[in-house]
This record gives sequence, C-alpha cells and structure tokens, in this order.
Amino acid sequence: MSFSIKQSALATCMDLSNSIVNRRSQSTMYRSSFSPALVLQRTHLSVSKPLHISSIEIIGKEKRPVIPCKAYEADKSQPLEAAAEVKPETAKRVKIGIYFATWWALNVVFNIYNKKVLNAYPYPWLTSTLSLACGSLMMLISWATRIAEAPKTDFEFWKTLFPVAVAHTIGHVAATVSMSKVAVSFTHIIKSGEPAFSVLVSRLLLGETFPPAVYLSLVPIIGGCALAAVTELNFNMTGFMGAMISNLAFVFRNIFSKKGMKGKSVSGMNYYACLSMLSLLILTPFAIAVEGPQLWAAGWEKALSEIGPQFVWWVAAQSIFYHLYNQVSYMSLDQISPLTFSIGNTMKRISVIVSSIIIFHTPVQPINALGAAIAILGTFLYSQAKA
Repeated sequence: MSFSIKQSALATCMDLSNSIVNRRSQSTMYRSSFSPALVLQRTHLSVSKPLHISSIEIIGKEKRPVIPCKAYEADKSQPLEAAAEVKPETAKRVKIGIYFATWWALNVVFNIYNKKVLNAYPYPWLTSTLSLACGSLMMLISWATRIAEAPKTDFEFWKTLFPVAVAHTIGHVAATVSMSKVAVSFTHIIKSGEPAFSVLVSRLLLGETFPPAVYLSLVPIIGGCALAAVTELNFNMTGFMGAMISNLAFVFRNIFSKKGMKGKSVSGMNYYACLSMLSLLILTPFAIAVEGPQLWAAGWEKALSEIGPQFVWWVAAQSIFYHLYNQVSYMSLDQISPLTFSIGNTMKRISVIVSSIIIFHTPVQPINALGAAIAILGTFLYSQAKA
C-alpha cells in the first residue's frame, strides 16, 4: 500500500506514536482507508516525497501507545537500513585500496635501493638479514615507546607462527639471491607466476576447487613468464631458480599466515613484526655459515670506497622500506583472502618492472616485453575469473 505525505524530515514518521499520544486532543486528525486506523498528525507533516509502508504493528486500544511505522521513500530501491549498510562496505574497499597503493609504492622504492645495494655489495644473505633486523628493531622501539601496542602472545601463537617464518625466510632470501644475479625486471616477471603456484598449493593442500576460467587464465601467465625467461638477455639459472623458489615459499607463507591470523587478537602489523623477529632468528646462523663476517667486512670496505658514504643510506633505505612495504601488505592480508593477496602482489609488479627498467636502463627485447605483457594479461584475467 502506498500514499503520499509531505514530510519535513523522515524521522517524523518514526516519532508518530508519541506525537499522537501527546497531542491527540489538540490537532485535527486524518484516518486512512485501511484498518486498523493509522493516525497522522497534520502539524508534524508537510509535503515531500511519496512513502511506502515497510511494516506496521497493530494499534491496540486507546490507552496503548501507537507503534511507530517504518517507511522508505518510494523512489528508492531499498529501505534506509539497507542503504546504511552499503557505507561500511564502501569504506572497507577504500581502505583496502589505500593499503594496496601504499604497499605498491613502498615496494618500488625498496626494489630500487635493494638492487643498488646488491650491485655494489653482492651479499644477499647479509642484505636479507639486515632487512629483518631493521624491521625488528623498529617494532621493538614502537612497542617500548607505546607508539604501537605490543601484542599479547603465548607459546601456541609462536608455534603456529614458526612454519610461516620458515616460508618467509626462504622466500625472502631466494628473492634477494635472484635479484643479485639478474635484473629486477626479470625477477619480477618470473614472480608474476605466483597465482599459478597459489592455485596449485590451494588445490593440493587445502582441497579448494576453482572454475575452469581460473585454470585457463594460468595459461597466459605461465606462457608469458616462460617467453620472457627464454628471451632474457641477462638470463642466469641461479636468478631464475631463486625467483621460482620465492614464488612457492611466499604462497605457503600467505596461506599459513591467513590460517594463523584467524581467531587471533594480534593485528596484521604486529603479526608481521613477530614474523620478522622469528625469521631473523632462523636466518642469522645460515647467513653466517653461507657468507661469513670476513666476506662481509671486505665487501663493505670495497663498497664504501667505490660508492662513498651514500652507500650506508642505500643499505638503511632498503632495510626500512622492506619492513614498511611488508607491514602494509600484512595489514591488507587482515582484510582479504590469500588468493586476492597473491593477485595484488602480482599486479604491483607492473610498477616495479616499469620503474626498474627506466631507472637501471635495463635492455629489453620486443619479444621479452611481449612475454611480460602476456603474463600480466594472464594475471588480469585470473583476477577477473576469481572476482
């Protein structure tokens, strides 16, 4: 049933019962054509938009209060309560969008400084260790100064975090080793194949099934990465394998992280801080065994003599930005699924690839660029198939 009412504010309808009880004897009343009676008080209503009755309860005897009706505008498609629910969802999407944009920007800066450091100081195991150490120190200071609230953890938390830390450590070192051997653009082209690893692991370990479109989208991803690898001018097997191992390790990290974060009171920011500290403990003895302090000291003196004091800033910048971009990515992981995280992680590589080619003047053959474009297109199709 519908009728038109001039209304100064929609809240007048909600206050209808109180108005009728208080001023029943003083105002002129109008009775509608249906039963039970719906009484409208002229002094509180003025012409506005047509309203529809959404729900109404029976008005009892004269002494009982009139139950307020719920109404919505006739030219709207949903009640006001439903419309209000749209706002939190929109705010959440905007928040995730800001996280993604910040994550990608910080990642570009990290990759630039990381490659500069590795060109002058080819010790990826130490470079990886310094990145984790810097992030751990930053978070310890934040907790001590109460800039960030320290997490409340127990033995079960650290037990669940351990496999995540192992995967994170492997993925971090493997990616750094890869970038020490090949161009940044090549490493990230190969790492664009992460969705393929994500689908494979999710299917085999989690038992998840995907529509045919998802599997078909993996064809251009894998084909594009293969084409880019075959035509890469600076191809190096160690660099290639490092990127592939990093792909697999980070997929495991994302899946284990999402599982570990479920039901925990630890936020994404603090979760990654704890992850960095545990990964640092795991990585340090291996870094010492593989490279060692003697090589580090000799390499440091050589880098300082060739680059100058700004080399120290390069090392500090790559360590700081590594922690920041990962911290923001984990804040994103708080809100999304591991597969969506992998999609965002892949799409960010477009900006990394383009910026690294421009800054480092990386030679790119047309066929190599075609392979990268096909892989990125496959990633886009994958995201559409998952939507």
